[in-house]
Amino acid sequence: MRPRIRRWYAFKPADSRDWAELTAFVVTAVAASHVAARLRQQALAWSRLANEQAALRRVATLVAQAVPPAEIFETVTREIGLLSGADLARMERYEDDGTVTGVAAWVRDDGRQLAVGRRFALTGVSIAARVRQTSGPVRVDSLANASGPIAEEARALGIRSSVGCPIRVGGRLWGVIAASSRRGAPFPADTESQISAFTELVATAVSNAVSRGQLAASRARIVASADATRRQIERDLHDGIQQRLVTLGLELQGVREAVPSDRRELLAQLSDVEDHVRALIDELREIARGIHPAVLSQGGLGPALKSLARRSGVPVQLNVGVVQRFPHPVEAAAYYAVSEALTNTTKHANASVAHVDLEVHDVTLQLSIRDDGVGGADPAQGSGIVGLADRVEALGGTIAVTSPPGEGTAIALKLPVESLGPR
Repeated sequence: MRPRIRRWYAFKPADSRDWAELTAFVVTAVAASHVAARLRQQALAWSRLANEQAALRRVATLVAQAVPPAEIFETVTREIGLLSGADLARMERYEDDGTVTGVAAWVRDDGRQLAVGRRFALTGVSIAARVRQTSGPVRVDSLANASGPIAEEARALGIRSSVGCPIRVGGRLWGVIAASSRRGAPFPADTESQISAFTELVATAVSNAVSRGQLAASRARIVASADATRRQIERDLHDGIQQRLVTLGLELQGVREAVPSDRRELLAQLSDVEDHVRALIDELREIARGIHPAVLSQGGLGPALKSLARRSGVPVQLNVGVVQRFPHPVEAAAYYAVSEALTNTTKHANASVAHVDLEVHDVTLQLSIRDDGVGGADPAQGSGIVGLADRVEALGGTIAVTSPPGEGTAIALKLPVESLGPR
């Protein structure tokens, strides 16, 4: 077997001009390599910035749409985890008792994620504890020997380092969001600035939610106060003027029975006065029923709606699929919705029948009132429907009115019954 002969070839420039050209080529190649590297870095930076801006736009859109804060918390936590290259991320809210509660979490893979809904004491080493102390962005580069419940949870999940930023709402420290890594390499230097861009949106969402909650609570208190006043007026009328009129009617009856039968003119006058008193009692009862029906307080929504159906000027097909009692504001809203709808149907719809259906799905009372009348009703033109919408919305419910010309009018009402508590 012949031995393998290695041959080495060397470039041998013919003269100095060849050396110059070679040098220029090498320099150009090196410069081009540096430029290409810088362009790649710039492209990565632009791509990262574009991703960050897109994520911010997604979160800002949710904030503008006033979606529930929990959805915003989950979205922000996920976006921060993805943008920062983290393996896990969690948003936490500071509590008045000195603890912190996880409100949203994200994990890159399908493994275990950080706890949500659990309270942690701010003892030992954690992002939450350090942010509480410094009120600024912080890092924890190693949890190897760290103590405390959050550090123990992190080690159990394989977390080696974390970075986080505070969330401020209304000038006070509301919470913190942290990104965590199972890898040994530290987070990039600009991770804190990325996270802080999102914390402002979270603060806006929390502030908006608090404002909406306060407004809803205020409206609910106004509705409850008005209903309480209605009930008090109804009781005062029933126990006061109405009872006095009933007593007066009985006394008149006694006087009339004591008058000699030959005093026909006087008997006729007394009989007329009795009729007027009875008519006045009936009118007073109607007024009291309009202010607040006693049957609603005593018997609940089922009997109250049956009473409305009996008194309606249009035949009513009533389907009450529930018999339990509901919080009084819910019962009052449903009652007045049916009352207003049947009144409008009698006055304007030229309908032959009205349908009233009441049922409960999960924790929502659903009420439907529809007729076969002329339709074409404009809810904006009726103060009754507008006031009813205010009442329903104050209780966290929804109301929809559809009335195409020639196809009748339908009112669909939904009210939460669980969150309003007991009667």
